[in-house]
Amino acid sequence: MSARVLAVFLFTGAETITMGEIGDRLGASAGAVSGAVKSLLSTGLIERLPAPGSRREHYRLREDAWPTLFSTQNTVVQVMLQAAEAGIAATAAGDPAHERLRRMHDFYEFLLGEPPGLLRRWQERHPSG
Repeated sequence: MSARVLAVFLFTGAETITMGEIGDRLGASAGAVSGAVKSLLSTGLIERLPAPGSRREHYRLREDAWPTLFSTQNTVVQVMLQAAEAGIAATAAGDPAHERLRRMHDFYEFLLGEPPGLLRRWQERHPSG
C-alpha cells in the first residue's frame, strides 16, 4: 500500500493531497491509507503541511525526498555495525566467526562513511533539493 500511495504523490498534479483524496484515487480504505501515510512520513518521503481554512491534513512529496530516504537508511547500516561489534566482542581473535564479523564491521563502517560525500555531490548538481 505504501508504494501505491507513493505513486499518488509522484503522479498528482496537485500541490498537496489529503488522505481522503488518496483513498478515493486508490479505492482504498481509510485505515490502509493512514498506515501508508504514516510509513511515508516516518521515512521522510512526504511531509504534512498546514492548510489554512481546511480541517483536513494535507501532505506532499518532500522536495528532498530521495536524499532524505537515503540518509534514513543509515539507521539500518548502524544497527548492522553494532551487531558486528557485539559479535566481535563475543568471539576470540583467530576464530573464523570473529574474522567474518570483522569483515562485516569493516563493510558497514565503509558504507557509513560514503553518504556524506554522495549527498554533497548530489546537492552540488541539484541545489534546489
